[in-house]
Amino acid sequence: MKEKLQAFERLLTIMDELREQCPWDKKQTLESLSHLTIEETYELVDAIQEGDLDELKGEIGDLMLHMVFYSKIASEKKAFDIKDVLDAICDKLVHRHPHIYGDVVAEDEETVKKNWEQLKLQEKGKYSILQGVPKSLPSVVKAYRIQEKVKQVGFEWEDIDDVWDKVEEEIGELQTAIDHEEEKERISEEFGDTLFALINYARYLDIDPEAALQRTNKKFIQRFQYIEQNAKTDLVDMTLEDMDELWDAAKAIEKRKQKNKSK
Repeated sequence: MKEKLQAFERLLTIMDELREQCPWDKKQTLESLSHLTIEETYELVDAIQEGDLDELKGEIGDLMLHMVFYSKIASEKKAFDIKDVLDAICDKLVHRHPHIYGDVVAEDEETVKKNWEQLKLQEKGKYSILQGVPKSLPSVVKAYRIQEKVKQVGFEWEDIDDVWDKVEEEIGELQTAIDHEEEKERISEEFGDTLFALINYARYLDIDPEAALQRTNKKFIQRFQYIEQNAKTDLVDMTLEDMDELWDAAKAIEKRKQKNKSK
């Protein structure tokens, strides 16, 4: 524990020095750092999905630096410092885990989640369980979090087959809007409803839709880059059939690699 505290103290000292001496660090504000934090968060997710623990260690460090940086700027504004931040999260964790630090009984994950949401509602006079969903979340993640939130108060389909029926219903409404050549805004609305229903179905399957789409994006990139690397002419001069042939070759290579891994 002593070594961990010393390492954290070293980071705080370096942050102080950079804020005083480095031209770039001196100019940073809460606003200028925010978009960089988002980028660092995605890089951390990339490391997790790649299974690269060495890279993950570095990305965690980058994010930790950002948290210390925000706290440093806030302390300069006389708002709060890193101690206040750590005290606040510790107090929150204790308060929201009464089954650990109190006499509440919660023997399963769902009960813990429900208790968590109820406690959040009691804090700061919140009137909706959806207030805790960040407005700036990517839409797929946001839809998933909304669905997770309302589940805690029982707003949930009882059977997974009903969820799939809803997906098919939304697809049908989308197709109808397209067939009737309705306004683009109406078609867009139906398309959004279809995505929302599919995300909900993924949740029932215990699949993270954002992670699933990330894997599909990665797979597409790898296959298309195989086409680029193995094309005998410029892509614009190739036929779709020629590109499909290389696409299928890329798929075959993937299958062989997967088969070898399973041995």
